[in-house]
Amino acid sequence: MRRPRKGKAMEPRDANLDSLWNQLWELEHRFQQGHALELTDELLDLLRRAAPTVDIREHEVVAAFSRVESTTDLLRNIRARIRDGSRRLGNALHRMYRLQEKGDLDGARQQMRDVLAVEVVPLYRKIAQGELEKMNERA
Repeated sequence: MRRPRKGKAMEPRDANLDSLWNQLWELEHRFQQGHALELTDELLDLLRRAAPTVDIREHEVVAAFSRVESTTDLLRNIRARIRDGSRRLGNALHRMYRLQEKGDLDGARQQMRDVLAVEVVPLYRKIAQGELEKMNERA
């Protein structure tokens, strides 16, 4: 998803967020391989910390902890928001860069506006907003 531009990374790395999201990926992968999801304190803490990173509210998290099935749905929802948002942003950035190279700054800006219209993951919104602000500063 991240494309270096003129020697700079698109967004700062957040080791804590990377670690958290990697743990979720590993958990989802194990679950998909047939391992049972156990409602341990460690799992519940992981999901509780991850939920705000994809704009899921605390009351939704607490409600999900009532059953293994709803906790599994919460995990899937968190991972889907990360995965879908990453793809959406990555594709929009690719289109934005191509449009910028062609000199179509309005079209390039629209790519980021379209992301902001639907994206809920705060990190991805921050990246899209930052790209939009950079384009507006150049205008």
